[in-house]
Amino acid sequence: MIGDLLTRVRKPRWDPQPTQQAAVLLASAGDPIPRSMVVQGVQAADGGDVAVVTVARIYGSAWGLPNPGLMPSKREMATQLSVVEGAVGIVTAKGATAWGQVVTSRNPARSIARVAQARGAGRVLVVVPDAPRWRQLIEGDLVRAIQRRVGPAVVVEGVPAAARGRQLHR
Repeated sequence: MIGDLLTRVRKPRWDPQPTQQAAVLLASAGDPIPRSMVVQGVQAADGGDVAVVTVARIYGSAWGLPNPGLMPSKREMATQLSVVEGAVGIVTAKGATAWGQVVTSRNPARSIARVAQARGAGRVLVVVPDAPRWRQLIEGDLVRAIQRRVGPAVVVEGVPAAARGRQLHR
């Protein structure tokens, strides 16, 4: 009885996951999206819709005490929003339909995979961070982690963050 009352009164914690279908998903774990990657995504969509997602990283562990300092700041969220808006602007300028989304998460690979599955994307282009070898060993391979989560039906490609061409935001 009380549990039923609480579920009716309590407001949802997060916005619902967008479900607009997209042929291609452009994803970033917080790095700027190269313009060449956006153009490649529009060409790969072949007239289909394109979705853009970036991850604003939450630091710390899920088992630790909650600390607001571990959440993304307003400046970090504004930076990620400008990255998404820049990519969506290029996609619409090329004549395709685009949707953008900023996700906050501790695990970027899991979040990107969930967005790809929710949107029904057949291809995912991911910005591979330009990091030293020791950092890659600790954090793991983002492209491989996403591919493992979405399955073999979805093609996941990595695009270097330092790709030639102008960056959308720096």
